[in-house]
Amino acid sequence: MAIESIAKTLGTGSGIDIGELVGGLVDAQFANKTATLDRRDTALAAQISAAADLKNAISGFSSALAALARNGSLSTQPTTSDSSVLKASTLSGATPGAIDATIEVRQIASAQASNSAPRADRTAAIGTGTLTLTFGSATVVDGEMTVFNVGPGTPIDIAIDAANSSLDGIAAAINAKGAGITASILSDSAGSRLILKGATGDSQAFTLTADTPALAALDVGVGKTGTTIGTTAQDAIVAVDGVTLRRASNSISNIIEGVRLDLVSAKPGTSVRLGTQAPTAGLTQAVEDFVATFNELQNILRTATDPMGGALRSDSAASALQRSLRQLITAPLTTGGAAGSPSTLAQIGVGTQRDGSLQVDAAVLARAMASDPAAIEAMFASGSGLPAALSAVATAATSRTTGLGASEARYTAQQGDLADERLDIAEASEQLRTRMTQQFASMDAKVAAYKSQQDFLTQQIDAWNSQD
Repeated sequence: MAIESIAKTLGTGSGIDIGELVGGLVDAQFANKTATLDRRDTALAAQISAAADLKNAISGFSSALAALARNGSLSTQPTTSDSSVLKASTLSGATPGAIDATIEVRQIASAQASNSAPRADRTAAIGTGTLTLTFGSATVVDGEMTVFNVGPGTPIDIAIDAANSSLDGIAAAINAKGAGITASILSDSAGSRLILKGATGDSQAFTLTADTPALAALDVGVGKTGTTIGTTAQDAIVAVDGVTLRRASNSISNIIEGVRLDLVSAKPGTSVRLGTQAPTAGLTQAVEDFVATFNELQNILRTATDPMGGALRSDSAASALQRSLRQLITAPLTTGGAAGSPSTLAQIGVGTQRDGSLQVDAAVLARAMASDPAAIEAMFASGSGLPAALSAVATAATSRTTGLGASEARYTAQQGDLADERLDIAEASEQLRTRMTQQFASMDAKVAAYKSQQDFLTQQIDAWNSQD
């Protein structure tokens, strides 16, 4: 008889709900194992969650500090006395030293720009042929080129055929060459003009010469009347502490070491003072923000490693992270400083409280900032100091070999093992259910047989009694 059939007839002999009885016995048999697995599963889920939270917290802490150090707000910045004439900024990766200079901007660099006579239809064919672009230096008077000195570069030929013989097509053909000038079309009520613009610098003047009469209206050069030169190619001229220098660009990075100068306007006769400003306010705020974020991370760690119920109370990676964070406060963050210069967070007023949290002694920090701001700046330098130290802590803490990454992987694997154990229990319970069902079916059949015999005997006795 199939198990399904047995289940339907169980209890008909004995009157007992055998299905419920077997179910209760099987559940009782595996109840402790199932409860143990449930508790372990809950614990592993909490461990995985806590490890992930800590990984995210330390990684975010490190990334935020690194970004703050990179953006320049924690490093000494160059300053100018007149930003309408000259602006100054630190070059990427550079650390400017003491700066004390005067700069006079006598001329700003400009690019040659020319425009053709207006044409009614920018899409209409002009002609075919070859346009030759030549670079050099030029003299321009009232929009006309009067002198052109050919430079050392090779002239560039631009083929114009029937497919690109309109103003739009010619502009596209010039731009496709990538030769150093940009072509565009400017339109108004008078028509459309071909605008050509080169790079800044005296040597970036250019001529454009056509080899056919049809394209000659676009010629740019000495004696060419079909186009007008709006601006002239010229170098920037600056005087640094009285020394005259020329540069091809208004963005200059090779005059003051580690500093980029951006020329805004020419103001001959006016000296702009260039200096530096230490980021004392930014550094003070950075120390306070570091302490506040550190304390937030410590709260997460304290909860996770609480010996009375923390999910990671026995996790070696979490304990290692705690130790590494504590060591940041007293570990030297810089080397090679002057004697007596602070090199640790503890020396600038960051102290550890009894509960492991940090606190800033504002008076100590203010004195250190006033006496040696450069040392504190070095502690927060991008790629070194505290950002590098915290990055090392974060890398170790999130490692998939020895850190929280490894812990998370281990707990996840253990969850997989629990799933396998649940399958084993389910299989064992089903086997037990089948065996017990068969056993009770046999018993119930015997009870049914006994009841049948009893009923027969009862009927016989009743019959005998009635005869008497």
